[in-house]
Amino acid sequence: MAENELKELVDRYVAIWGEGDAERRREAVRELWAEDGVHVLKPPEELRASSSALGFDDFVLEARGHRALEVRVARAYEEFVASGTYVFRALGGADRLQDVVKFRWEMVPRAGGDAAGTGLEVLRLGADGRITHDYQFIEA
Repeated sequence: MAENELKELVDRYVAIWGEGDAERRREAVRELWAEDGVHVLKPPEELRASSSALGFDDFVLEARGHRALEVRVARAYEEFVASGTYVFRALGGADRLQDVVKFRWEMVPRAGGDAAGTGLEVLRLGADGRITHDYQFIEA
């Protein structure tokens, strides 16, 4: 994967979380993820602490398959972007090692200001270049 292809993948990935049109989101999910692709989220600390209190020591959230991924992306859009409060953007430093891609992103107020959240994304790509495994770490 050439550097411009890596940048395109990262840009497409980040853009999907801010896509307001449900049909375009659905198409983008099918283009980005393999049919049985999985998105695994390590939730923010406060959610992990709450789950730990309920006896879930290694709490992660998972969306598997196109339909579940569509729901996950739509939910994030509704919660963070639809109101016009935030936008997602990629940070520099994306890299690839064989079939693994890693990059950082941030969620910033649309009106400007400091990031409200940041994360690390680690993607494993299939032979066709689509995401088979997507690991998301919320960092702040």
